[in-house]
Amino acid sequence: MKDLPQPLANTGKFQDRFVTADGQKRASVPLSRPETLWFNTGTLCNIECSNCYILSSPTNDALAYLTAAEVEDYLDQAEARRWPIREIGFTGGEPYMNPAMNAMTRAALGRGYAVLVLTNAMRPMMRKSVREELLALHREFPGKLTLRISLDHHSEHFHDEERGAGSFAKTLSGMDWLRDQGIAMAVAGRTVWGEGEAEARSGFAALFSERGYAIDAADPGACVLFPEMDESVEVPEITTACWSILNKSPADVMCASSRMVVKRRGAATPAVIACTLLPYAPEFEMGATLAEAEADVQLNHPHCAKFCVLGGASCSA
Repeated sequence: MKDLPQPLANTGKFQDRFVTADGQKRASVPLSRPETLWFNTGTLCNIECSNCYILSSPTNDALAYLTAAEVEDYLDQAEARRWPIREIGFTGGEPYMNPAMNAMTRAALGRGYAVLVLTNAMRPMMRKSVREELLALHREFPGKLTLRISLDHHSEHFHDEERGAGSFAKTLSGMDWLRDQGIAMAVAGRTVWGEGEAEARSGFAALFSERGYAIDAADPGACVLFPEMDESVEVPEITTACWSILNKSPADVMCASSRMVVKRRGAATPAVIACTLLPYAPEFEMGATLAEAEADVQLNHPHCAKFCVLGGASCSA
């Protein structure tokens, strides 16, 4: 007998912002403690990974470059609205593809914020002019700047399987330079090769020790291990009843404490979105201002369940 086509995962789910497929009230999350403001500097990247959730590549400019003036405007808004921001995060694409990256970093550091930059530490970061500016920022704002390096696995084989031949060596070269300058580093890895967390952390610890990286592999904030964000996997919808069932609070979820600014290609102004993981989902775009972005977020996406509520993950430090 001919095999019947398999049903798509989550069929019928995540259709209504306020009600789940079985008619229950969908859980939502208020912005209870806005601690991290993210800026997506643009989706252009020097490499194209096999499973990039944001589809960054050398040709994808769906999210355009932000400017330093635009970042300054949102920092003004955060201060005007008295958001208790402790950290400004920059992600991409590859942030150091954006020629204004260090100017944007300086704008945030100059206001006293800690800054976290997500980078692959490859050629864009290693350009001479970028390195000179990074060193200047490190000297002027000691202890306030951290670069989180995308190091998918502690082995060359699996990292290069994801990011292309030679990527591991180039990233380690960038990390060696950061180590030698005393610039703080963290690492973002993945858990997609059937490796347990203890084994993964042990492998990263050995690598960090071998190369003299001051990164604690046992610290989930310093060595972040992200699950694969596969939308083809069946996940439950999160209802208001789930908070007590799971013994969790809406305040535990990432969108209770963060928002991200993006600029879509061709748009006159940037927009604020609820989640760093959903830059292309229109229902998570909240408006052009931080005031509009203070609305509650309906957990109407598989990532909300698997990655945030059930996985307990966060993009912040």
